[in-house]
Formats: sequence, structure tokens, C-alpha cells
Amino acid sequence: MRVQRFPALTAAVLGLVLLAGCRIDDVEVAPAAPSGASADADSTAGPTPAEAAEGARPSVTVGGQRVVDAVTAGGLSKVTGEGAASDTVIDPGEMRDGMNLVVNNYEPPNGEWSDTPVLVVAVDHVPEPTTKRREHLWRDMLEHLQWDYDVLGRPDAQPAYDAGPLGGSVECMPVSLAEDGDVICGWADATTAAVARFPNSTLPKASRLFVSMRADLEK
Repeated sequence: MRVQRFPALTAAVLGLVLLAGCRIDDVEVAPAAPSGASADADSTAGPTPAEAAEGARPSVTVGGQRVVDAVTAGGLSKVTGEGAASDTVIDPGEMRDGMNLVVNNYEPPNGEWSDTPVLVVAVDHVPEPTTKRREHLWRDMLEHLQWDYDVLGRPDAQPAYDAGPLGGSVECMPVSLAEDGDVICGWADATTAAVARFPNSTLPKASRLFVSMRADLEK
């Protein structure tokens, strides 16, 4: 009797036999994980969803100079009670965790040169360049004073003032048509920015007092 051949079945069986008889040396395998790899698995597997969310949050550098809520600044006393400043007097700009904000009125001793207190707004570790934050504080201080750009024009900051031992830059601008009127000064350094409004003052007088107050407001 003649036996019928099945080429396809024969080839399949032969393939199974060859596969079963192959050695580990004939198969390409991934190299073994180095010792301690299991301990490092979490660091190579990527962040968890919680870690990713945490990393997406804006961060604030915690080093450098900070602004402080000083009881006295440059010989002026912080006003408390009814005359105290509110932190909503002007918009300080974006605030994040780790930043400090100081908004205070400071009055001269016995009302020596003004019955109106000096308003100070200071902030540290802003997310943008501190000079940009100073500009923001200037604009809002002018808005607080109801400065009319159409009538009074745009005041120019004068940068030629000694910033003192804390460095950075100090600039002041007159915001009055009178010779002895309101002056706004602002400082900016590596980590802090601030502005203050000095009533009944001049550019030289306001700048000197501002630098003196800064020594108590920034640490």
C-alpha cells in the first residue's frame, strides 16, 4: 500500500523538534540586571502620578534675603489698630507657597514731617525677575494714589540712588506736581522687591529714608 505524504505537517513537526532541542546559547537574551537593580527600580520607572503632580507645581527658592514684618523701620513705627494697612491696599502680584508679603503703614515720630504714614509693600522670592515685580508694585501704588496718566503723564523712575549694603537697585519717582509732594521709591535685588510711598517729601530725602527702612525690612 502506498503511504500518502503530508509535507506541511512534516515541516511543522520538524520545527517543533528543532525548537525543543535548541540550546540557551542559541537564543539572544537580555543581559541580567545588575545587583541592586531592584532597589533602584522606582527611580528608573518614572514618577508616580502624585510625584508628577507635585513636580508640576510652581516652586519657590527658599534661600537668599527675606522681607520681615518689622515693628520699626528706619526710625518709623508700624501703625497698628485702626490705621493699619490692609494687604488689599494694592495688588502685590502672584503669591505662592514659601513667599512672604509685608504690607504696613509706618508713621514718623510725633508726626514730625507728615500726618500721613509711609505705605510699604514688600515681597520676596517672586517667580519672575524682581525688577518686573517692582514695576508691578509701582503701577498698583500709582493706581492706589489715583494717578491720572492722561492729565499728569507717566512718572519716570530715577535710578541714581545708593542701594546701601543690601545691594540691588533703588529707584524713586516724584508723583506730585509740587516740589515737596509724594514720592514713590522701590528696591529690587536677587530675591526681594518692595515699594513705598513717602508723602510730603523730595527725591533725595525719600531715597535716604527708604534705604534706612530697608535695613529693617529685609533680612
